Amino acid sequence: MENPSAEVDGKVQAVFDQLFGGKPDTQAIYFEDPDSDTATISDIYHGDVRTEGVGLGMMITVQLDERDKFDKLWRYAKTVQRYASGTNAGYFQSHCDNAAGVPQPCVDPYGAEQFAMSLIFAHDRWGSDGAIDYEADALDVLDVMRRKEELDGGVSADGVTNIFDAETHLPFDVPDVRAAFAGQTRPSIVMPAYYALWAQATGDPFWSDAAEAGRDFFNRAADPKTGFMPLRAYFDGNAVPGADTFTPEGYRVLLNLVLDQIWLRKSVTGVQICERVLQTFSDLRNKGKPYVGGYQLDGTLDSMTPEESLVPLNGATALIVKNGDRKDYIDAVWAMETPTKENRYYTGIVELFALLVLSGKMQVY
Repeated sequence: MENPSAEVDGKVQAVFDQLFGGKPDTQAIYFEDPDSDTATISDIYHGDVRTEGVGLGMMITVQLDERDKFDKLWRYAKTVQRYASGTNAGYFQSHCDNAAGVPQPCVDPYGAEQFAMSLIFAHDRWGSDGAIDYEADALDVLDVMRRKEELDGGVSADGVTNIFDAETHLPFDVPDVRAAFAGQTRPSIVMPAYYALWAQATGDPFWSDAAEAGRDFFNRAADPKTGFMPLRAYFDGNAVPGADTFTPEGYRVLLNLVLDQIWLRKSVTGVQICERVLQTFSDLRNKGKPYVGGYQLDGTLDSMTPEESLVPLNGATALIVKNGDRKDYIDAVWAMETPTKENRYYTGIVELFALLVLSGKMQVY
């Protein structure tokens, strides 16, 4: 590269421009509604809008100083996705895949976590004296996640409770204490780096405890040989039966481990987990095994469907490890083509997120 910094900036911008301004039918995942001054991130494959995507879109746009797009996304989340009344009031409606992989309405903690962190960064980067009070909105989202039960005077008749369990400080898979959901989470929604920054922003020690609880949980949930984590696990780290495989939604846990290290340098265990994960994939690659849409926790392929999202996710993971072939994983992110088909939502957005991590643009504000 004649000018590495300029080429990296150009790569990031090109991927952003494609996903946030490309051809609507083959490239874009970001869509604006001029009538309501809002915007969405569309899950092209499922044909719906998820808080996961809107939240990640907000994180990406605040990192790239795209305030107008950020505001449109948050305006959509706040006015369309947020429940204004009922037992879920204050939470955000999303879509989650059930055990059979069928999307259904849900309250997904991951989206709310992205909203809160992105709004804090927006306040620190742009201030809160404009059209949107980012600080007040962030504190509101945090308050509901932390104190929903208190605000409502107890657990609702249909089981709605806080997003974070008061005892373990871990987020529920969904904030529902009924038997089918009680005591379980998803490793991919456990975000110690976010919680530590929330503690700094609010002075609430609950979030510091949550950060430490999340790191301890990862150590229990990760397979001791492969580092793979199940899609769902009980708070003690044991896999939930039927969700005891490493699958595309669960792959994004790698980003959670990486952010904890690059932002806070706290993830010694996380680095070790990431090293095991990449060694597992290197061993599979040496055996001629491709990236696929699911693995048993011992590394056995559980699918033959190709899965491109592992390219950027493993590339970002390589940033914090010492594996001898780490450069191969990073180079693969640079070489990959941004998807243009129905898989472009998930693979595309984690590609852009990974590029921000690898380029040093994923900053704490």
